[in-house]
Amino acid sequence: MKIPPNLPLWSIATPIAAWLFLAGSLLDPGAFYAIFLTLALLGGVLTAVYHAEIVAHRIGEPFGTLLLALAVTLIEVALIVSLMLAGGEVTAGLARDTVFAAIMVILNGIIGLCLLAGASLHKEQSFGLQGASTSLATLAALAILTLVLPNFTSTVVGPYYSASQLGFIAVISLVLYGTFVLVQTVRHRDYFLPEIAVSDEDVHAPLPSDKMAWMSTVLLLLCLGAVVLLAKALAPTLEHAVAVAGAPKALVGIIIAMVVLLPEAVAAFRAARANRLQTSINLALGSALASIGLTIPVVAVISLVTGWSLSLGIDAKSTVLLLLSLMITTISLGTGRTTIMQGTIHLVIFAVYLFTTIVP
Repeated sequence: MKIPPNLPLWSIATPIAAWLFLAGSLLDPGAFYAIFLTLALLGGVLTAVYHAEIVAHRIGEPFGTLLLALAVTLIEVALIVSLMLAGGEVTAGLARDTVFAAIMVILNGIIGLCLLAGASLHKEQSFGLQGASTSLATLAALAILTLVLPNFTSTVVGPYYSASQLGFIAVISLVLYGTFVLVQTVRHRDYFLPEIAVSDEDVHAPLPSDKMAWMSTVLLLLCLGAVVLLAKALAPTLEHAVAVAGAPKALVGIIIAMVVLLPEAVAAFRAARANRLQTSINLALGSALASIGLTIPVVAVISLVTGWSLSLGIDAKSTVLLLLSLMITTISLGTGRTTIMQGTIHLVIFAVYLFTTIVP
C-alpha cells in the first residue's frame, strides 16, 4: 500500500458518515434505511483496513496485526456484554455461540480464503512455522478448555461450569493469552516476523508520520466501533430475513460474526495476495486467540457477579467440527509451506459448517 503524505479526505469522512447513519437509525426511519446502513458498514470495513495498514506499517510487525486483533475483539466483547446485560439470563449462550462462530469463520473461512487466494497467484507460499505452531497450540488449549470441557465436568451438569471452575478457567484463559502476547511481542518476536522481500515496495515504503499514525489509530477505532454497532442495528432486519427463509436462528450469529471480522478478513486477504502470508496468519490466529482469551474472562466475571448460569459447552456436532478444524489447521500449517490444496480443504470444511447450521 502506498502511504500518502496526508490522510485522504474519504478516509476521514467515511467513519464520520457511518456514525451519522448509525445515529439516524435511532429515528426509526423504516426498512429501506437498512440499505444505507449496509453501505455505511461496508465503507467502515474498507476504511478500517486502510487505517490498520497505516498503523501497522508505522509500528511494524507483529504489533500492527496485534493492534487490529485487539481492537476488534475489545469492541466485540463490549457488544456481547451490552447484549448480555440487556437480555439477562436468556443470553446465557451468547458468548459461547459468538466465540465458536468466530473460531470457525477464522480457522476455515479466513485462513482458507487466504491460502487459496495467495497460492492461486504465487503457487506456493511460506511462513514462520514456529509462530504458527505457538498460535495453534494456544488456540487448541483455549478452545477445548472453554468450549468442550464444560460438557464433561461433574460438579454441575454440563454445558455449565460451577462457580469455582468458571473462575479458574477465566484465570487460565488470561494466563494463556497473556503469555502468548508476551511471546509474540517480546520473548520470541522473530517467530512472527514475515520474510522481507527486497522487491516488496509496500514493506520498504516510507513510514507515515507520528501525527498520521495517531490520527489513523483514532479513526481505526471509530471505524471498528461503527462496524460493530451497525451490525447490531442490522441484526433485527437480518433475523427477520432468516426467519422468513426458514433458516435456524444460529445463522444470525454466524453472519454477525462474519461482519464483525470483515476488517481483519479483508486485511488478511490483501496480505496473502501480496505474498505476505505470515501477516495473514498472524491476523487470523491472533484474532481467534483474542476472541477466546478476552471474551471468556469478561463474561465469566459477569456470570459470577450476577449469578446467571453461563452456558459454555458446545453440542456434539459442533465439537466434531471444532476438533476437525483444529486438526486440519495444524496439518495445513505444519510444514511452513502451503498450496491451493490446503485452502480448498479449509473452505470445504467452512461450507460444511454453514450447510449443517442451516440443515442441522
